[in-house]
Amino acid sequence: MKYFLKRSKRKTLSMHFSHDGELIVNAPMRVSQREIDTFVNSHLDWIEGKLREYAARPRFADGDRVELMGEQYTISPGPKAMLQGGVLYLPTDGREQALIALLRKLTRQRMKVYLDEICKTYGFSYTKLSVTSARGRWGSCSARGHISFSFRGAFLPDRLAYYLAVHELCHTRSMDHSPRFWAEVKKILPDYHARRMELKKYLWAMNCLS
Repeated sequence: MKYFLKRSKRKTLSMHFSHDGELIVNAPMRVSQREIDTFVNSHLDWIEGKLREYAARPRFADGDRVELMGEQYTISPGPKAMLQGGVLYLPTDGREQALIALLRKLTRQRMKVYLDEICKTYGFSYTKLSVTSARGRWGSCSARGHISFSFRGAFLPDRLAYYLAVHELCHTRSMDHSPRFWAEVKKILPDYHARRMELKKYLWAMNCLS
């Protein structure tokens, strides 16, 4: 297994993947190479799972296919980032920045529709909607009802994006993940557990784009 080794004045072995998909192993200064290799080999299942996630990430090259909001699009060069007729047009220069701006716009539009619809139907309310670059979570809700979603949610199909909207609005009534919170979620989405598990298929999005 190929990896990049970093030694430091730490006490334990650990490993993680960089945003570029490189396996990085952190090791104490005096740990032997044999111990390090044994450590890596003992985590092969985890490593292989992560490699599959990285392999599933779109590369955003011309001709590639990418799923946005449950629909498949073919990437093609264009003057600006936009969706049209099954094509995701992206400029050649500043491609990543243009794509992120488009994903932010798409995320805001879709999540506002969902939030407002759920509020109207089930009596929720929120104070503000923001779109962030968060990697560690799909969404969040503050004690003041300020709801945020990662622009990476644009890679999710509608059924999972809707679940995120329900999830964060339920936090306006219960800030923790107590039985009371999940009972609120279940009132709206009886199949919430299945949707929650399905989100794991999209963890690659957290390591996608800057």
